[in-house]
Amino acid sequence: MNRILFVLVLVSLSFKTEAQINEVGVFLGGANYIGDVGPTDYVAPNDAAFGILYKWNRSPRHAWRASFTYANISSKDSESGVSGRKERGYEFENTVKELSLGLEFNFFDFNLHEPDFKITPYVYGGLSYFWSDELYIANGKTRRGDSKGNLAIPMTVGVKTNIIENFVIGFEVGARYSFTDNLDGSNHKDYPLNAFGNLESNDWYVFTGFTLTYTFGLKPCYCSE
Repeated sequence: MNRILFVLVLVSLSFKTEAQINEVGVFLGGANYIGDVGPTDYVAPNDAAFGILYKWNRSPRHAWRASFTYANISSKDSESGVSGRKERGYEFENTVKELSLGLEFNFFDFNLHEPDFKITPYVYGGLSYFWSDELYIANGKTRRGDSKGNLAIPMTVGVKTNIIENFVIGFEVGARYSFTDNLDGSNHKDYPLNAFGNLESNDWYVFTGFTLTYTFGLKPCYCSE
């Protein structure tokens, strides 16, 4: 984790803080997973998630964004509305440690150097890299293997406002399409005989929660010169 924090610091320092406005802050909320174990609800946070984030506002309409998020994910067949899953009775727990880089786009102008009240919906997209444990289920019990990294595509929608001077508060829901089908232990490549569920569909995880960032930097010139 120290290495990840170091990378985020380098990213923030690589931009000219005197030319644009910057934001640093935290994310607090919950996480849920969508896959082959447990309920199939898309947005149903049942585990804690928290993280840090940095934004470089390139204009009142868009910002480059970097974040690191840590979350627990878990699910139980006993809580599913699908009768077949209830009878099967599998469950699992895992962790996700995600580094994400991408672009945040505001639907309305969000010039933080103007003191008046502002609010805007926004979307965020980019690329994420995350670490999680390799699981497999044998004889109805979850076995834990080594941690492994995978890619994911973040798709986030949210709304934010500057109700407090120098602070921006937001609420967002961010779904991640992962490039693995084994967040839940359903498709470990070393244990193909223990695979179950839809082997043609990868797992998803979702972060839902609030962001709070502090803004700093001198007034920029949003022009071509």
